[in-house]
Amino acid sequence: MQGPILHADLDAFYASVEQRDDPRLRGRPVIVGGGVVLAASYEAKAFGVRTAMGGSSARRLCPGAIVVPPRMSAYAKASAAVFEVFTDTTPLVEGISIDEAFLDVGGLARIAGTPAEIAVRLRGQVAERVGLPITVGVARTKFLAKVASAVAKPDGLLVVPHDGEREFLHPLPVERLWGVGAITAGKLRARGISTVGELARADPAALDRLLGRAAGRHLHALSVNQDPRRVRTGRRRRSMGAQRALGTRPRSRIELDAVLAGLVDRLTRRLRAARRVSRTVVLRFRFGDFHRETRSRTLVEASSRTDLILTVARELLAEQLPAIDQAGLTLLGVTLSNLDSEDAVQLALPLQPSSGEGLDAVLDGIRDRFGSAAITRGTLLREQPVQSVPLLPD
Repeated sequence: MQGPILHADLDAFYASVEQRDDPRLRGRPVIVGGGVVLAASYEAKAFGVRTAMGGSSARRLCPGAIVVPPRMSAYAKASAAVFEVFTDTTPLVEGISIDEAFLDVGGLARIAGTPAEIAVRLRGQVAERVGLPITVGVARTKFLAKVASAVAKPDGLLVVPHDGEREFLHPLPVERLWGVGAITAGKLRARGISTVGELARADPAALDRLLGRAAGRHLHALSVNQDPRRVRTGRRRRSMGAQRALGTRPRSRIELDAVLAGLVDRLTRRLRAARRVSRTVVLRFRFGDFHRETRSRTLVEASSRTDLILTVARELLAEQLPAIDQAGLTLLGVTLSNLDSEDAVQLALPLQPSSGEGLDAVLDGIRDRFGSAAITRGTLLREQPVQSVPLLPD
């Protein structure tokens, strides 16, 4: 039997870092990101603000929110400090994003105590050493540990005992299962299946017909807590992405280029902060008629240079302009995939940075010192006025 496993998940990560670093933000509704909500504090979430929501919609829901620009280097530094706490707790750590990880604490009972005691100590260390709230779920499987942490949020701890797994899991709504989104939940609820327990008692063959064989079997296995996956160490993210909801009004080609440039700027800065390079650029499109498409291109050599990646992204966007002109575009996303460490790139002669790399370093330095909004592209000023967000009091 595997486990026990901890799922540790930082609460409203970006917003929590902002509240930690600026005492004036504590206890107040905070939104990170103007055009699209990258993160919202729990004070803002209480008004219905959610990640990936359009900025104007978020401000309508929460007029008193304080909107701050993202500081990706600060988030990367905080994440690194939290992961140091994780690896001090156990060598078996599987990071699944910048703000969450699975930790296998099996075999630590004699030297570190029970899983609950380990989790309490971990939460205390993150608070003391990094100054951030973190929620931890403890269970026998990765799936159930993640569900437990979601139920325990914010800033909580929940331990699911081996003999109480189904009692905990089965009353929960089906949306708690990995892979159940709005469409799948609608199909299940239309058949009278609204809880995990009802899904567990459903006829597997009927689920196969309703959802497809793979999805039906996967969800039925989760409903009875069958998850054989083990914590895998040494894994790093293989992609990072950002997207912008555009609404339904027509967008000019200049506006689309400005949105694209902003997304690429944000991602390549994150890439360099993490000391990574990308080999594949992916653009994701959602058109006005609701259909979606993706286009990708692989670079000759992996890179983190903004100018190079933006050039490729613009080429991919140009290929879709006829379809955009016909159907309109309601969402544009950029993903950088096939990531590798920056030291994996073989330097070309002469051994000196290109002008593009030098400019990236200067811009990164300015934004790290003075904030993400300190310098921006002129085209992005079309997107929103400089004084469009509430200012902090003195």
